[in-house]
Amino acid sequence: MNNYTLKEMMTLVAAREIRNGDIVFCGTGISMLAVMAAKNINAPQSVIFFETGAIDSKLEDLPLAVGDSRIMYQASSNGGLLDAFATMQNRFTGERIVGILGAAQIDIYGNLNSTVLGDYHEPSVRFAGSGGACDVASFVSRSIIFMKQEKQKFKIKLDYLTSPGYLDGPDGRENAGLPKGGPHRVITNMGVMGFDDKTKRMFLEGYYPGVTPEDILEKMEFEIDISRAGEVLPPTLAELTLLREKCDPHRLIL
Repeated sequence: MNNYTLKEMMTLVAAREIRNGDIVFCGTGISMLAVMAAKNINAPQSVIFFETGAIDSKLEDLPLAVGDSRIMYQASSNGGLLDAFATMQNRFTGERIVGILGAAQIDIYGNLNSTVLGDYHEPSVRFAGSGGACDVASFVSRSIIFMKQEKQKFKIKLDYLTSPGYLDGPDGRENAGLPKGGPHRVITNMGVMGFDDKTKRMFLEGYYPGVTPEDILEKMEFEIDISRAGEVLPPTLAELTLLREKCDPHRLIL
């Protein structure tokens, strides 16, 4: 068996969700590394773009942030914030956009909080807020969400709704005037969650080697269906080699 870290596992599980032809909107950190891994391993015909306006970046070296000049290397287009968000709503490209997000809290319908913990006016913690996350969650055809598996993060009720998932169920987005789309996968340090096509409720799709479905349930405030879950395939040697030697040789994220 290949030795790997949980961060490597999460990165590669996310990379496997990206397909050829996808246009992937990503931010700083593990999401950027996941897109680089997909581009080098399983989805060479995917396109990477950033909120700062670089579209179809080559990413020969892992940038430190979305404002790093390396995101512009051999990009097909270098625009600005308006160009990036227009791409998500463009009728030719919109349905192919995949967003990668993170948050402080998530509920069973994939709604996200990245604003405050506790009361909005007197919070125990105040975060940076949405950034572009609300726009991404609102407009992209599917989103991949990175979360740490903790009970205080998988909440029955969010302290604040920053970015919409399926809101209150199957018709939630439509009733709110949002387009089709919504969260596709939640990737944690213990497993992978999907969303039921009919109910739009989160369910356990896979658990990592050495983890049980019950272990995951213990780290959530709400109950989810675990009957469909299977063990996630661990990273292959080829995947790990490309991730470590090509995508992040300096261990900036890993």
